[in-house]
Amino acid sequence: MLSPGTILGTYEITSHIGSGGMGEVYQAHDTKLGRDVAIKVLPEQFARDSERLARFQREARMLAALNHPNIAAIYGLEESGGLHYLVMELVPGQTLRERTAGERPLLVEEALAIARQIAEALEAAHEKNIIHRDLKPANVKVTPASRVKVLDFGLAKAFAPDPATDDPSNSPTLSALPTQQGLIMGTAAYMSPEQARGRTVTKSTDIWAFGCVLYELLTGRAAFRGEDVTEILAAVVMKEPDWSRLPEATPPTMHTLLRHCLRKDRRQRLQDATDVRIQIEDALIAPGADARTAAAAKAMRALRRRWLVFGLSFGALVASITGLAAWYLKPAPASASLPVSRFSIALPEGDRLGAAAPATALSPDGKQLAYVAIRGGTQMIYLRAMDSLESTAVPGTEGGTCPFFSPDGQWLGFYATGELKKVSVNGGAVVTLGAAQTPRGATWSRQGAIIFANTSFGTLLQVSDAGGMPQPLTRHEGGETSHRWPQLLPDGNSVLFAAGQATANFANGARIVLQSLATGARRDLVQAATYPRYAPSGHLIYVQAGNLMAVPFDLQRLQITGTAVPVVESVSQIPGAGIAQYSISTTGSLVYVTGGIQQTQSSLVWVSRNGAEQPLLAPPRDYRVPRLSPDGRRITVVIDDQETQVWLYDISRDALSRFTFEGNSNLHQLWTPDNKWIAFQSNKEGPQNLFWQLADGSGGLERLTTSESVHIPASFSPDGKLLALHESSATVPGDIWVLQISDRKLLPFLRTPFTEWAPMFSPDGRWLAYVSNESGRNEVYVQPYPGPGGKWPISTGGGIEPRWNPNGRELFYRNGDTMMAVDITTQPAFSASNPRLLFEGQYPRNPGAIANYDISPDGQRFLMVKEIPQAASDAQINVVLNWSEDLKRLAPAPMQ
Repeated sequence: MLSPGTILGTYEITSHIGSGGMGEVYQAHDTKLGRDVAIKVLPEQFARDSERLARFQREARMLAALNHPNIAAIYGLEESGGLHYLVMELVPGQTLRERTAGERPLLVEEALAIARQIAEALEAAHEKNIIHRDLKPANVKVTPASRVKVLDFGLAKAFAPDPATDDPSNSPTLSALPTQQGLIMGTAAYMSPEQARGRTVTKSTDIWAFGCVLYELLTGRAAFRGEDVTEILAAVVMKEPDWSRLPEATPPTMHTLLRHCLRKDRRQRLQDATDVRIQIEDALIAPGADARTAAAAKAMRALRRRWLVFGLSFGALVASITGLAAWYLKPAPASASLPVSRFSIALPEGDRLGAAAPATALSPDGKQLAYVAIRGGTQMIYLRAMDSLESTAVPGTEGGTCPFFSPDGQWLGFYATGELKKVSVNGGAVVTLGAAQTPRGATWSRQGAIIFANTSFGTLLQVSDAGGMPQPLTRHEGGETSHRWPQLLPDGNSVLFAAGQATANFANGARIVLQSLATGARRDLVQAATYPRYAPSGHLIYVQAGNLMAVPFDLQRLQITGTAVPVVESVSQIPGAGIAQYSISTTGSLVYVTGGIQQTQSSLVWVSRNGAEQPLLAPPRDYRVPRLSPDGRRITVVIDDQETQVWLYDISRDALSRFTFEGNSNLHQLWTPDNKWIAFQSNKEGPQNLFWQLADGSGGLERLTTSESVHIPASFSPDGKLLALHESSATVPGDIWVLQISDRKLLPFLRTPFTEWAPMFSPDGRWLAYVSNESGRNEVYVQPYPGPGGKWPISTGGGIEPRWNPNGRELFYRNGDTMMAVDITTQPAFSASNPRLLFEGQYPRNPGAIANYDISPDGQRFLMVKEIPQAASDAQINVVLNWSEDLKRLAPAPMQ
């Protein structure tokens, strides 16, 4: 994926618009002509096929000849840096798919005005013998000036793998990419019967699709529906649309037009877009006559109904008297249950789910799926309508994770770059709601509040969905150090969450808790469980040992009323964070990812400044935060297992040994400059405060800080007399303090409304580098220590995990998967060069902005953590529609 600022020929990429089977789409600025354009980068597999590329060039030249105000123009096909891309008109506004989302029909006159312009576009293209082949609401935009623009004209043919016009692959029915042969790429609901059967495509194919689009504009629903592609295509071939759904204000001539557009036999279908346009214009020019005709027909139907009612009433009266007793004695019919259906959504080849945090979310109405995927090294949130075959990247969600929906499904909340954010599902600017270091779950109330967890070591907070200062909602009890994964119950008065200790195996020791929002009273519901959710079937759902469990739950009494049973086995679960990959809609549908309990394995590697790797001999474990001793002989590293503990690795002896034993969460360790002590964060005595211990293991732990806040150590001053740290609490997102080792006194250095992390002393002790989100995203800054003085921005375009080169003349930081370097000069005044790229690689990052790497004493090598690839188990998302029926059968509520 291309990042903003990338140059392709005379075009500068400004943002990512979306993704599809035909490639990635970006907004770009034409620096030569001074205009904004859309750029569609062709898939690599396609561009490598010289024969197909040459044919595409011929098709693109023909498509570029289309010049009509209702057709989005194609300016040309170009190549730069090995990438082939189409340059197209950038069309503002909403697609018709967005306009009708949530089954919202348009007013009849508005629908016909839009349909007339679509017909004009088809008419102009058909005159040049160009067929669209993939006309659908997502390919039609309405600009703010009410101009209709049809997108992607003829591209379905241009992307087809075989030039033969009679080949079924010329329709969008079959994949244009050989890596996924047979996968339906177009939207099945708008395919003509001949496309569904793989037959020759003609102009009447576009007429059929036009009829489907007009029907949807008038009714808000697709003309042909089904639970999966097979059912949709069967409906296209065998069934008729539900004509009764057309609004009564629809002119009778439009009823006739729709029926003629949607004839199964294409020989009986309207053949010319000109005829379609003329009929719509007639209906728009003389709406009064059509309205009078429609009103007369309505009145006649009402009159017939009254006579029918009168004629039947006498017989009904007699029948009702004689059958009254039988009616009362007749048993009540069983309520019809909806069928349970299952299918899977496969991710595009090369994509993988972001598994380090919750990766899936269903909208409350079950009609949209949000999921986190990594594509080409870039992690983003994708949206997919459940009745569609396409997913679209949500602009502005780079690095995003843990998605969740607003109650009306119109907003998507998520975590990214150390912040809680939201964005409209229809597009627009991303809104930052506040700081959130680590994604540990969120839930959105109908009253406009978001309840969330912003760290692994805190309580739940509550913030307005318009932003503001978060307020604490819960409090720790009985040795708890972490509240996570909240969900509001349907009444909005109580919240479920997981409570326990912030250890490497949070899930095993956590319990499911219910708390009243009004009184703060809470009760424990389930032990040794995590990730609670409420299902509309009347069940509490949670994860235990990799299985999805269900237990009947009385929503009135807020009590468990039955026995828990496993309902889905081997759900993907990360025990350390308590994460489980599943989501439930309020309509009773389920999405989940299989894989069972995930145990991360990684190795320690040296990486040179040009990216060359050299593995260390340390055995594979779940490593974090490696720290090289000042003499370069030993490494301290955190290992997540049943507990989170600090370990020592002797490089020359290839010996790994445990260093910490007290408390079950010890991490963020630091060497003192003289090699004698190791300081670290520990929950040994409650809150995550600072301790240290002699590096040779003798003696016991000594406490360095005593506070109810969370302290994360970051760096010692060169003389070892000062320790810079990050402090956070339920009400303070994060400040920078300095601890005087001699008297254990804490001195404030940087206290702002923003979040500051990772304070790093320079090798001469005169400067402090740190990360702040004051600009709206995480960036690296430098200030003089102890001050006073200004501050200098170091990173551009985002940055975390700063570390100084031991020589003091260079500062490193990470931006995504890149390692960046900045030259530093302090004499006669401070100055910093432009950042430059050293190397790029997928090495795990630390969500708290503390560096998850270290630097060799000579500044030439980086000590990195490298994940060991696991067997792929997250290539698809499983969907169960009407899952509530399964729950009622598998975990029935006890008889009252």
